[in-house]
Amino acid sequence: MSFLRWAVVTVPLILLLGLLSARSEPVGAANPWYQGLAKPGFTPPDAAFPLIWIAVYVGIGLALAMILHARGARGRGLAVGLFALQFALHLIWPLLFFGAHNLSGALIDLVAALLIAVATAALFARIRTVAALLMLPYIVWLGVIGALTWRIAQLNPQQESLVPGAHTSQVIN
Repeated sequence: MSFLRWAVVTVPLILLLGLLSARSEPVGAANPWYQGLAKPGFTPPDAAFPLIWIAVYVGIGLALAMILHARGARGRGLAVGLFALQFALHLIWPLLFFGAHNLSGALIDLVAALLIAVATAALFARIRTVAALLMLPYIVWLGVIGALTWRIAQLNPQQESLVPGAHTSQVIN
């Protein structure tokens, strides 16, 4: 299959999975719990998040297409496997953060995704340098999200009591 055909599959797939993950729980302004949290000064405006994610997802979708197109390349299977693992971990983050209000769990998940994304980019570099470069904005953005998660947890030690999560029907006054 040509690179273009792979890209026509991978980019929309990554975008769709990212969208489904983000819609699994109300996020940003649509989430009363999140709105009630104290946030660090470096928090981007809510409107910036979807734009950044779209750009990042297109980049990693293209990177994946390049690796999938590199048939016969040594380490290709491992690189694709690590990509899938880190992306799956990344997709769990909104459930932990916005849904379960588990900031420490979300941070652990994100750090694992970040470390595996770095390893993935290193493997991509052995196959296609441009694919590794396309992973860099994603890696940086995961770092920013990790820093935000860590700082929000510090600023909100009692965050679980602000608004009950979707998994409970108890109303806290």
